[in-house]
Amino acid sequence: MEEHYQPLPIEQKVQADWEKSGVFIASENTGKEKYYCLSMFPYPSGKLHMGHVRNYTIGDVISRFQRMQGKHVLQPMGWDAFGLPAENAAMQNKVHPADWTYSNIDYMRDQLKRLGFGYDWSRELATCDPEYYRWEQWFFLRLLEKDLVYKKTAPVNWCPHDQTVLANEQVIDGCCWRCDTQVEKKEISQWFLKITEYADELLTSLENLPGWPEQVRTMQANWIGRSEGVEMDFAVDSMDAEASALSGTSAEDGFDSVIRIYTTRPDTLMGVTYLAVAAEHPIAKKAAESNTDVADFIESCKQMETSEAAMETMEKRGIDSGYMAVHPLTGEQVPVWIANFVLMSYGTGAVMSVPGHDQRDYEFAKKYAIAIKQVVAAADGENDDISEHAFTDKGVLKNSGEFDGLSSAQAFDAIAAKLVAQNKGERKTNFRLRDWGVSRQRYWGAPVPVIYCDDCGTVPVPDNQLPVTLPRDVVLDGSQAPLAAHPTFAHTTCPQCGKAARRETDTFDTFMESSWYFARYTCQDADSMMLDQRANYWLPVDYYIGGIEHAILHLLYARFYTKLLRDEGLIVCDEPFKNLLTQGMVVAETFYQFDEHGHKRYYNLTQIEVERDAKGKIIGAKLLEDGSTVTVGAIEKMSKSKNNGVDPQILIDQYGADTVRLYTMFTSPPDQSLEWNDAGVEGAFRFLKRLWRQVYLHVESGLPVKHFNVATLTDAEKNLRRQLHQALQKVTDDMGRRHTFNTAIAANMELLNALNKFEDDGENAGAVRQEALEAIVLMLAPIIPHVSQQLWQELGHLDDIVLVAWPKIDESALKQDAIEMVVQVNGKLRGKFLVATTASKVEIEAMVLADEHVQRHIEGKPVKKIIVVPQKLVNIVV
Repeated sequence: MEEHYQPLPIEQKVQADWEKSGVFIASENTGKEKYYCLSMFPYPSGKLHMGHVRNYTIGDVISRFQRMQGKHVLQPMGWDAFGLPAENAAMQNKVHPADWTYSNIDYMRDQLKRLGFGYDWSRELATCDPEYYRWEQWFFLRLLEKDLVYKKTAPVNWCPHDQTVLANEQVIDGCCWRCDTQVEKKEISQWFLKITEYADELLTSLENLPGWPEQVRTMQANWIGRSEGVEMDFAVDSMDAEASALSGTSAEDGFDSVIRIYTTRPDTLMGVTYLAVAAEHPIAKKAAESNTDVADFIESCKQMETSEAAMETMEKRGIDSGYMAVHPLTGEQVPVWIANFVLMSYGTGAVMSVPGHDQRDYEFAKKYAIAIKQVVAAADGENDDISEHAFTDKGVLKNSGEFDGLSSAQAFDAIAAKLVAQNKGERKTNFRLRDWGVSRQRYWGAPVPVIYCDDCGTVPVPDNQLPVTLPRDVVLDGSQAPLAAHPTFAHTTCPQCGKAARRETDTFDTFMESSWYFARYTCQDADSMMLDQRANYWLPVDYYIGGIEHAILHLLYARFYTKLLRDEGLIVCDEPFKNLLTQGMVVAETFYQFDEHGHKRYYNLTQIEVERDAKGKIIGAKLLEDGSTVTVGAIEKMSKSKNNGVDPQILIDQYGADTVRLYTMFTSPPDQSLEWNDAGVEGAFRFLKRLWRQVYLHVESGLPVKHFNVATLTDAEKNLRRQLHQALQKVTDDMGRRHTFNTAIAANMELLNALNKFEDDGENAGAVRQEALEAIVLMLAPIIPHVSQQLWQELGHLDDIVLVAWPKIDESALKQDAIEMVVQVNGKLRGKFLVATTASKVEIEAMVLADEHVQRHIEGKPVKKIIVVPQKLVNIVV
């Protein structure tokens, strides 16, 4: 055995052995319990970052541990390969998106292999592969047949630079999250999936996911947003037929049209003092035709940000439309305002405003001098004054005519019943969730497989013509949608009548690919169908690992897609992921200077020299280039924008993959942020060298006979074995149930320290030491697999540690004849003593009180109470 730990040759050899043996290739085996462990697949951006390393190490540790429990494990890997960054890179680097993407995949695959992750690479997939998105197109057409897909014109966030639609969450401070261009509001025709058809099931089936973090289930429930309320109509006076047609409503009681609203608080209906409609509402558009101020206001709304966070904090602005609406119960007229806080994409694009009982409405009414009316009072008559703010609690109705004196709950029923009786409203269950818009006006995505014919209308591409692939010869200059501008792509013939027709030039949102990839892994080589029977063997995924930033949309769409696949008869499971772990971010210090324009210029740790205090905390920094002072900024998530990332490849080359894996697992629990510390990496490397040294010294002294006689063990040997099996007991729970790998590593470090202090030359000493070293190596094998494999063989084993079972706990070794207990006098530590495990409370008290050292601290004072905490401490109160 080599005397010193040399990670690189060890890791190269072990990885070559794994690849040669195909030990991680998984096939279906009904004789074993299956375990499908999956980490969210990466976008092939070019290089792995430390967030990737941490995420995939967590998944690999879980997979290896479950394999050692005797389970049949699948752990695949692939690439979320479509998306706008590839188009941007193509424009910047004058390279085709496909070439850029596949080149990045090759590099990142090598990095993943270098880290020793136990993936079944035979199942690798890339979502930009036509053989993958062929089945996505096929499935889309099945949904079209079932009327779960439709196309309509809708307002969107439009980036004029990237020429594409953005989700609300992709608009930051009114600008595109990628190129920082001012976002516009635009109405375009888009394809939608009817996720709202599954809203109720998506909500209720969250109860069947106890293995998900409560926080994530709550976020999903809030996003779906089920509510019980009343939908009602406010008739609108002086609205002409054109506006009526635009709003999709009909005349009522002599009025030209109605505004439909939905409310969860019908008990406040008698307090409505104005209606607010979105800038895209037909009434707003009609008002703009004759009022330039209204037109200007509507135009300004096109530039605003519409994410929820922005809507909460932005200034609430509005303008009077000039129209009046008629209250459905009182007949009173209330003004119709156009407001920037109402979105056409939510509900009906109109809300009833009750400033007395809604704070947003209250502030708006104060700003524009609109009447405020109180119609709900506190049941106890206290703290319901609306002179300074709205009263938003439920209570007892007042100023509400026939409904006065009713509780809010009673008024809900009574007002709803009256609206229904007068044919002006209905009770309704609503969802905040909106249908999923899947159209994107970009090139690097899966083409939407439909054809438009002047005679036949919208025609699906026949199955035998799938996949509809992307043309290679496109111009990517950011000036227009690439497929629409392509000279031939859109030109085709109608599959039904044979006449000239136009192909759809939109591509799918990349969430479409990531919503079913986990299922395709199970039968990646299926070439005659989307999924085969192997999917039912492996699904659902037993453990899914990824960032909390995907807690809503990705997970919601994956759940929705799973239910669609189930209803198409392709799988039988209802939910895709049985258990979910959302790992914390990797964070690090930031360093910057201000440039001549006052903008921050960030520097990487490799570009500066840092000054640390006695505890290792960074207290100053200078630029290596010129010695100028650099500001030490906040600790933030590692990112390119903050230039505070650490290149994992440099660490792997310097310390080896096992050190990087050990450090990322030891520094913090997986669900909490990991604060990067270079000294911690060095510490992890030192531990591996100590472990190697212990095995080396043991092997050099000659491997012992592995069996020992328990009856002849010395006290020191019994103590070491007890520490070993206590550690094994803890690590098994930490790895298997709690997933706190940091504490599992700490337990092994303590055991190695105990082994280092073990001094015994009895006949069983070598065998006991052998047992301890083997256990440490096996317990750490999921985390540091390369060095564990090498040490396992050095300890006399020929088999691959990947195939070795988890060590068993020896319950007899945990038994103790005596235990150490702490003695306190009035809560202060006054000593420790050994007591037989069979000693009674009376015997322990007598033993303590007879101790001379304890007597000195009692000083003859009468003992008021003796508190005995079994097997832990004795506290004497005097």
